Amino acid sequence: MIVTLPKAKEYLRIDTDAEVDIVRKLLRAAESLCMDVARIDETEFKEHRAIAKTAVLYALAYFYEHRDEVDHKALTLTLRALLMGIRKEGF
Repeated sequence: MIVTLPKAKEYLRIDTDAEVDIVRKLLRAAESLCMDVARIDETEFKEHRAIAKTAVLYALAYFYEHRDEVDHKALTLTLRALLMGIRKEGF
C-alpha cells in the first residue's frame, strides 16, 4: 500500500483503534480506485508516489466522510483531475 494505516488514521484524525478494520478496507478501495482512474498498475502507481498519495488520501477521506451517500461520479471526476498528470489514455 502506498499509504500506511498509521498515516491514514492520522490524516482522518482517528485516535482509537475502534475503526481500524473499516479504515483498512476503505484504504484498499481508495488505492484500487485511484489506480483504475489513472489506468496504471501498482508498480507505475508507486513511481508517482507524491501524486498517488495525495489522490489515495483524498479518496480515503471522501469514502470515510460519505460512507452512507458516496457520489462515485463526483469522486471519480475529482480523482481524474488529481491524477491527470499520470493518467494513461487507455489500458
